[in-house]
Amino acid sequence: MASIPLKKKNIPGGKPGAGRFLQQWGMFFRQFVKHPGMIGSIIPSSATLVDRMLDQVDWHNTRLFVEYGPGVGTFTQAILDRLHPDATLLAIDLNLDFVAYLEAQFDDPRLKVVHGSAADVRRFIRQAGHVQADYILSGIPFSTLPDTVGASICAETRTALRPGGAFLVYQYSRYVRRLLDPLFAHVREGREWRNIPPCWMFCAMREEALAQAA
Repeated sequence: MASIPLKKKNIPGGKPGAGRFLQQWGMFFRQFVKHPGMIGSIIPSSATLVDRMLDQVDWHNTRLFVEYGPGVGTFTQAILDRLHPDATLLAIDLNLDFVAYLEAQFDDPRLKVVHGSAADVRRFIRQAGHVQADYILSGIPFSTLPDTVGASICAETRTALRPGGAFLVYQYSRYVRRLLDPLFAHVREGREWRNIPPCWMFCAMREEALAQAA
């Protein structure tokens, strides 16, 4: 059972207004104070960062998009705005308050919110009726996780992606690069300064399956 009761708002789409932004910020701040090691920043990501991360996605051919640590849904709403009508967004969060918040705020059949660890992503994908994900997005602060946990999440993520799929990561340090490089053949990185604080962006591609000999 979720730790906080919330009334469903029934907002299937559209941009959040000022009232909803303040509600999101308040929720985000309270959870940051309670769990600073689980949340990378004291305020949600900027719209510019959201757009730059999601502009890398081939939305037309995406049928399963996974989000680690959706929090108050800053990326979640933007993903749903872009997602194909027949696709699924699987949002995984360890924080029950965030899980309850998302379930109360979003009324979209494409969204499946689950409580648990990103290290169990393959099990959650199977339970959602899929085999592998097209894209996985993460804002989990890898630099604050135990080394074995961060490495396990990255390894499980690579296996959970289809060949040609991508792991999209936004962070406030470059620490995660050392976890991505041994697992992914191609890792791109960039920086978004129009965010508080400025944010590193990574796109780690799983290699395409080799063509079988005739």
